Amino acid sequence: MAVVELSMGWGNLIDSVWRVNTGSITDIGVLLCFAIAIVLGVAISFVYMYTTPTYTKNFVITIAILPSIVQAVLILVNGNLGTSVAVMGIFTLVRFRSVPGSSKEIMAVFLTTAIGLAIGMGFLGYAVVITVISGAVFAILSKTHFGEKKCKEKLLRITMPENLDYTQVFDDIFDKYLNRCTRERTKTVNMGTMYEISYIIEMKNVNEEKKMIDDIRCRNGNLTVSVGRVPVNTEEL
Repeated sequence: MAVVELSMGWGNLIDSVWRVNTGSITDIGVLLCFAIAIVLGVAISFVYMYTTPTYTKNFVITIAILPSIVQAVLILVNGNLGTSVAVMGIFTLVRFRSVPGSSKEIMAVFLTTAIGLAIGMGFLGYAVVITVISGAVFAILSKTHFGEKKCKEKLLRITMPENLDYTQVFDDIFDKYLNRCTRERTKTVNMGTMYEISYIIEMKNVNEEKKMIDDIRCRNGNLTVSVGRVPVNTEEL
């Protein structure tokens, strides 16, 4: 009988730690929810800073504070999920409806919102599990080569005088050094006195990049030639 009572006592203790009844929450419960929300928000902020070298301070602070805001709204509406989502939707429309962001930033916002929802509904243990598992997967996938494009494409930009026919002037050089070459854009520069031609290229031998640039410079009158990485649109999902 004592064993049964002891096991029931441990079960109640674990259940009280795992979940808080937000319908009749006490002052201590409110402080506990706020503390856990802040801790988990800061944890996600550290994961985001670790995986994203180009983060901004304002966005990191937003991630750290957002769970506590969401759970506070849920507590104020007594755990009514429908009402709280409607209230938080107002803030979403005001702040995020026209602000562009990367898929990683949007994921971080959704993750911190989910943590705040879990804490506000009283599921403290689930909030910790969400933070640990999602944060670990986020960090591992971001620091590995998962999803990376394995290609050798580069962006070649050539500036040339307007009296030079750019359509075929470099064909022999491209045949010599490149596996593939696609002209992406042609535009006038320097008040229309020059052309800037952009190509997406793939080198046969990356060690011959300097030789190719030297040959192009001999052909374009020693004007600007640049080779770099193909830009990625960070605003796309």
